[in-house]
Amino acid sequence: MNLPALETRNATLAQKIADKLSIRGADLGAKMRRAGRRLPRRLRREGRYLVQAELLAGHPKLAKQIDPARVDAAYRDFDAHLDPIDPNDLWWGWTLGVLAGIVFNLLLFAALLIALLAWRGDIGLG
Repeated sequence: MNLPALETRNATLAQKIADKLSIRGADLGAKMRRAGRRLPRRLRREGRYLVQAELLAGHPKLAKQIDPARVDAAYRDFDAHLDPIDPNDLWWGWTLGVLAGIVFNLLLFAALLIALLAWRGDIGLG
């Protein structure tokens, strides 16, 4: 593998991660670190390999250690994982999760308030 091809592919992958998962970072390595558990363990491992491969590709003798088949498989795996992700759907899921938590807490508070008022005898429940 040559260095310009790896750099281009890693930059493309980094941009795709930024677009789909809204993760900021300077390069693929930084985005992989920030992604954390948003990516499956297998993809985190492959992402570390891609970053390492880019570093190795810069050295003529070490570049021979890069497995082109594994690099291609890693890119295919990332594409297969990231393509179906809809950033708007992630945002709506997060928003609805926050709203659901707020509504649950308000209902719990109302139930406790009614129980307290009934216990004190301020309201009659039966």
